[in-house]
Amino acid sequence: MKAKLVPIYFKTADSPDFATQLQKLHELLTEEAEILEPVLLGTSLPETDAVIFPEMLGVAFREVEKIKKLPQPILVVTSEFGTVSMWDWEINSFLTAKGVRVIGPTSLEKTKQVCRALALRRQLKQSKFLVYQDNPAGPGSLQYEIFKRFYWWEPECVDAIEKKFGLTVLKKSFKKLGDEAKAISDESAQKVWEQKKSRIPMGNITSRAVLSAVKLYMAVKMDLDQSPDIIAVGMNCLNESMFSDTTPCLAWNFLYEDQRIVWGCEGDLVSMLTEVLIEKTIRVPFMMTNLYPFQMGDAALKHEHIPNFPEVEGAPENYILAAHCGYFGVVPQSFSTEWKLKEKVLAIVDDNATAMDARLPEGDITLVKLMPPFNRWSIVEGELPKYAQFKNSHCLNGAVIRVPNGKRLVGDLVSHHYIITTGHNLNELEMVSKVFDLDCVTN
Repeated sequence: MKAKLVPIYFKTADSPDFATQLQKLHELLTEEAEILEPVLLGTSLPETDAVIFPEMLGVAFREVEKIKKLPQPILVVTSEFGTVSMWDWEINSFLTAKGVRVIGPTSLEKTKQVCRALALRRQLKQSKFLVYQDNPAGPGSLQYEIFKRFYWWEPECVDAIEKKFGLTVLKKSFKKLGDEAKAISDESAQKVWEQKKSRIPMGNITSRAVLSAVKLYMAVKMDLDQSPDIIAVGMNCLNESMFSDTTPCLAWNFLYEDQRIVWGCEGDLVSMLTEVLIEKTIRVPFMMTNLYPFQMGDAALKHEHIPNFPEVEGAPENYILAAHCGYFGVVPQSFSTEWKLKEKVLAIVDDNATAMDARLPEGDITLVKLMPPFNRWSIVEGELPKYAQFKNSHCLNGAVIRVPNGKRLVGDLVSHHYIITTGHNLNELEMVSKVFDLDCVTN
């Protein structure tokens, strides 16, 4: 899906500077944008995702009220390189002070990212998130004392997401899915596995465990094939794990690698939506994991069954251990420096289940998570200097993360689930924020 952009001119669309830049935008944004016929500022617009100014003039200082009436944010791309021109900084600053949301990208890639964000804003209104669950944190569910506290299962959370972003949350029975997966024949699962196994490094996994993981993938894919408007899928894989003899880790890997379907561990809708906003716009590697700040001390150590935090350089208060389901978490193979399917670690899941031991590259990272009521998100740039391993624990291979201000971070954390992206992405996410009208809460 491309962004629909209407070019805006101040006097005439026939001026050489406007016409030349407009033609350049057609060439530079051919994959990301459908650029419609130019429109005079102050006249009616066709249906569009946004307006774009290929040329800025001093008259903009005197036409603020007309500019305010345009769809927000406005996009200013006035240089032949697909960026804002330096000479437009004064106008952009003036318009911002007057309450206009202005995006002036400083690179062609950022301009493309904004176009993808604009297209996603429209796509979400036609999209669904699928979650498999029955009665989360209800009677008979596992680790009720923990899972009963999570906002993503609340009707208020679903309503807020649907109203803000326009998407639809579809819920289906996890128990039914588990039964459908088990009903798939070994022969059918084996055929699918034969097509994929050459690309899957494995630990000491039994044939039954492999086929169970493949069957769950097949059952989910059958649902997705019937609804092409589903762009993200999750399941209550821990709290209601009694409904399945496996875990969805391998399925999430297959679905992302083959169809770019975003996944949601534990059916976390907020994480799923955060991931979609990242994947469809700035397109950097991402994954969801649990955060265990060193400052949490014994509470974090007990949950991960480890005797101490790993040794680090500098103040321990600025470090976090990141781990999920025994390892770092679900990381698609294309994002990974190391990747292997291994035996399950957590007692909460079936003995036949599997887990993923994978790593993102070491180096700069950004922590991201949408925050209720979903008009803001938490964005923290940091570093992943190394990984840490603890035998006979729930952290056989976790990531060590350093942040600028650990004390402030712990005070501002919005969830134990966070999305980790590779690179420092605050500036890019700030531009995405303008498209979705989100405030950025930084550390």
